[in-house]
Amino acid sequence: MILFLQFLFLLLMLYIGSRYGGIGLSVVSGLGLIIEVFIFHMPPSSPPITVMLIIMAVVTCASILEAAGGLKYMLQIAEKIIRSNPKYIVFLGPITTYLLTFMLGTGHAVYSIMPIIGDVALKNKIRPERPMAAASIASQLGITASPLSAAVVYYLSELSKINSNITLFSILSVTIPATFIGLLAISLYSLKRGKELDDDPEFQRRLNDPIWRERILNTTQTTLGEKLPKSAAQSVLIFVLSIAVIVIIALFPSIRTITEGSKPLSMAVIIQMIMLAFGGIILIVTKTKVNKVPEGVVFKSGMIAALAIYGIAWMSDTYFKFAMPHFKDTITATVQAYPWTFALAMFIVSVVVNSQAATCKMMLPVGLGLGLNPALLIGIMPSCYGYFFIPNYPSDIATVTFDISGTTKIGKFYFNHSFMMPGLVGVVTACLVGYFIAVIL
Repeated sequence: MILFLQFLFLLLMLYIGSRYGGIGLSVVSGLGLIIEVFIFHMPPSSPPITVMLIIMAVVTCASILEAAGGLKYMLQIAEKIIRSNPKYIVFLGPITTYLLTFMLGTGHAVYSIMPIIGDVALKNKIRPERPMAAASIASQLGITASPLSAAVVYYLSELSKINSNITLFSILSVTIPATFIGLLAISLYSLKRGKELDDDPEFQRRLNDPIWRERILNTTQTTLGEKLPKSAAQSVLIFVLSIAVIVIIALFPSIRTITEGSKPLSMAVIIQMIMLAFGGIILIVTKTKVNKVPEGVVFKSGMIAALAIYGIAWMSDTYFKFAMPHFKDTITATVQAYPWTFALAMFIVSVVVNSQAATCKMMLPVGLGLGLNPALLIGIMPSCYGYFFIPNYPSDIATVTFDISGTTKIGKFYFNHSFMMPGLVGVVTACLVGYFIAVIL
């Protein structure tokens, strides 16, 4: 009973922290950690240094890419593809945001492309909610498919300790097809969702308002008119090369073996080294001004995410390491008989903590402690994305703001929002496909 009350306290601290955002989550979790240690007498676990360093290294390199104009160059390529095939915006919009996340390891690069997706939909008389809500969900669904994401690298670093045959390819060969099929399921669901624009009362109301009518009919969102420096394309090529190097090193452990007979370096260390090194290469080759780096969206959102994980994972890990021996036997039988219950637990935790990396850091050790098969844990990995459930995540809020048609919205009952069904469809589909690939095949 006491452990259950302490668990409720953990959830309460996470909920209070979530009301203040990323940094708020970290410092409120720090308060919770103090109470756990000095009032509940729980031995403190180690802070999540590895996950934080991975995020910081990847964010630093991606931020230099953004400062060099590389992110805008990628967005221009994406916009050209979208505008050349406007009829397929419900598919191309989500695929674009998914690929951006896959490339960068973070879903915070979608803010510039979202108004373009809405503009293309509106100009082709397609309800903007259909591609925009799907694209916002897809941008986060792609995290567990990215070789650069902290969630994937943490999974790799922990599972490879248990089984040396588990590689980056082992994880991505499951999560990439699983999440991409989940993305397609979202797009198929979104094809006819909601009323057509001619029948939508909110859209018609805005058309009758002179100010909104001017914005809807005469505003075009585009990045194509901006001439980018040569350094933009160079930075993208270097960044893509960094991803290729990481994948090659992951596929061939012998490259990571520094001295004969020693264990290969962990991929967590390799990714940190490669990201920092290639960030330096981009900086030198493109002559990017270093003072521009911390001004970008990627740097600010990424470093806030690292700080959030600092407090969240430390507080949560302290509780689970203390409590696990007491309820292991009771829970193990249930979870092994009904694996979906652990996926549900990961989903619920994600709803509260607003971070897939933090969810993985909290829950993967629990799953391993319960004796769950690593293949199962990889298969249900997409369940670490549940924070669309409460519509307070920055990309979702931004999407609502960017949709000038008013079709992408948060309902008056709060939970009846535009992201609920696409999120559920995408995550459930990805978990089912991932489970089938990892466990059955």
